[in-house]
Amino acid sequence: MEIWYFLDSGLKGPAYNMALDEKLMDWHREKKINPVIRFYGWNPPTLSVGYFQNVEKEIDFSAVEKHGLGFVRRPTGGRGVLHDDELTYSVIVNEDHPKMPATVTEAYRVISEGLLEGFRYLGLEAEFSIPRTEEEKDRLKRPRSAVCFDAPSWYELVVEGRKIAGSAQTRQKGVILQHGSIIMNIDEDKLFDIFKYPNQRVRERMQRAFKSKAVPINALTERNITIEEMKGAMKVGFEKGLDVKLEPLVLTAEQEEEVQELMTSKYDTEKWNYKL
Repeated sequence: MEIWYFLDSGLKGPAYNMALDEKLMDWHREKKINPVIRFYGWNPPTLSVGYFQNVEKEIDFSAVEKHGLGFVRRPTGGRGVLHDDELTYSVIVNEDHPKMPATVTEAYRVISEGLLEGFRYLGLEAEFSIPRTEEEKDRLKRPRSAVCFDAPSWYELVVEGRKIAGSAQTRQKGVILQHGSIIMNIDEDKLFDIFKYPNQRVRERMQRAFKSKAVPINALTERNITIEEMKGAMKVGFEKGLDVKLEPLVLTAEQEEEVQELMTSKYDTEKWNYKL
């Protein structure tokens, strides 16, 4: 069975989290490490925005500050995500890996098999979101909201039609990075505070509609699933879904230094985060 690496990097700052995902891509491209599954969290809780988002137009930074949130721009696309009570995962693997289809959507499907198996291990009746009508496909191209969990995309995970995990993918110099959020519990007021709206009535309408579009994991179960339980289930899920064996990856002092350098030179800068 093929050996992939597994890294649980714990709670880290926003710039560190994005820098480590990028460095894992670099090291895998340079054949220094095998494909990697990484789990992580955020300290402080953080708003991340997609690479192409216009933050001046879409984000209320006074609310970000009021709630004591970190802020970072991801190297992946997609919309704004509030990383708070959640498990974040990333998968780093070469585009030409035998398991990886050429198209982005099909690669989503293959990687997300790990998530699907993890949720099923916990007893959740999860399934893939597959937009079927032309209207649904068109809506994915032109999202109405800056909020990531407002609607599921191709092959994201849903329970009874409501999104339970949001993911984004980028491909850089032959390497795929897919990372995403598994929301355990959510403060909807905080989430909707940090985005801008044409008026209060629009915000209220969107927030009411949100309940039918997305759901945190612990709203689906009678017991409280912990982050550690979720990590264990997702580790089993990725091994089963991707048919691999996961072995621990321990970063060297030199690798940690590389992450710190990239964090300082890129993901901690206003030039990157605000596209100045």
